Amino acid sequence: MRERKKQATREALRAAALRLAVERGPDQVRVEDIAEAAGVSPRTYNNYFASREQAIVSAVTADRESRIAAAVAARPAEVRLADAVTGAVVEQLTGTGEHDPEALLLITTRPALRDAFLDTTAGIEGPLAAAISARAPGVEAPTARVLAASVAAAVRIALETWLHPTGSTDGLVVPTGPLPTTSAQPCPPSPHPSTQPSTPDQNRPSCQRRSR
Repeated sequence: MRERKKQATREALRAAALRLAVERGPDQVRVEDIAEAAGVSPRTYNNYFASREQAIVSAVTADRESRIAAAVAARPAEVRLADAVTGAVVEQLTGTGEHDPEALLLITTRPALRDAFLDTTAGIEGPLAAAISARAPGVEAPTARVLAASVAAAVRIALETWLHPTGSTDGLVVPTGPLPTTSAQPCPPSPHPSTQPSTPDQNRPSCQRRSR
């Protein structure tokens, strides 16, 4: 009962934070405003979030770390650990849950929100390490932590590349095709229309570009 109440409070705070940020602009939102909109005190707010940016971003990432861990656990037993983890991460990062256009536009255009968004990747490590240990009992706890930390670092780098693209990429890049093959390859930059070959290169990884 206590945990359900805490979760409900967290959800109310992050929903209020995002709504107010969209309505007013994040710079015009105070912690006190978010707390009042959620029906709690500023002191209670500080028990859940360290800043307004953290609360706003939390509304977008929405328990991403536990969703990734659950997706790893849900993969069939015959799926290799590496494929289970890769599939779970790609599924959660390319699903619709984190891609509300208005919210993402807010995050990608505000440096403080971008930094907070990137910082959320550190939260992946703990739940994912537990999921790895449960799925592969032969993997020792320190090894599971190292593997999970490596995944979290890879996710951060991928998000940094998306938020600060090099070349002429024009949106969120989502690999398609056989996951074990394409997930290990970087997607090439979008070629300029005048230089794009008429016949696709079969050796280049296939990508979809989603508008931010």
